Amino acid sequence: MNKVLVLVKKELHSYFSSPVAYIILIATLSLFNILFFMIVDQNREVSLRDVFQVMEFMFIFIIPLLTMKLLSEEKANGTMEFLLTSPLTPTMIVLGKYFGMLILYSLLIALTGTYYFIVEYFGEPDAIQILSGYIGIWLEGAFFIAIGLLTSSWTRNQIIAAMTSYLILFSLYFSVTFTKYFTGFAESFLIQMSTRTHLENFAIGLISPSDISYYLAGILLCLVLTRISINHRLWQ
Repeated sequence: MNKVLVLVKKELHSYFSSPVAYIILIATLSLFNILFFMIVDQNREVSLRDVFQVMEFMFIFIIPLLTMKLLSEEKANGTMEFLLTSPLTPTMIVLGKYFGMLILYSLLIALTGTYYFIVEYFGEPDAIQILSGYIGIWLEGAFFIAIGLLTSSWTRNQIIAAMTSYLILFSLYFSVTFTKYFTGFAESFLIQMSTRTHLENFAIGLISPSDISYYLAGILLCLVLTRISINHRLWQ
């Protein structure tokens, strides 16, 4: 576990030792702030439900840009072999890369916490509903990061890694729109596969074991597949 923490610290240091992390944080927060005030001004309600749904859609574009270099850059620079021959196991490498990015993402989400106090100033928002929404958007981001890490393990090219992430994320996000062409099991499957379905439940204050299981199972599956990809040198 100590080796994983060392790798996490190394990842965080690499993020914040360059202006990239700061630019991403400032640009993303600025965009979210603009969208937040536009949504609140239009809806005229003390709720963040629509804000969470907009954040979900924006993270589909943002997270692949953050994750595309996690393993692709290591392979392109030839440092992946160094990691694999170090005392670190493939599992440690995967967890270190994943938790490093997850901490950066968590910081970004935490900085939007001021939205609650802003809407509280103007009314009496449902604190449980907002907390539920934040849990949902955090779980969804954690899932997106796991997908980005997986695609980054498949190629040396960061652009290909990002585009593959976009393909997977858009497929998951828009799968619910194709339900009108299906019935029965296929329709139910598409509904359950859609990230929109599960975040909508969190956004309205509904936390169910099935929604939590959806994200946790997706994260675990992606991390396991990433480890297999690294262990068997599928990127060579």
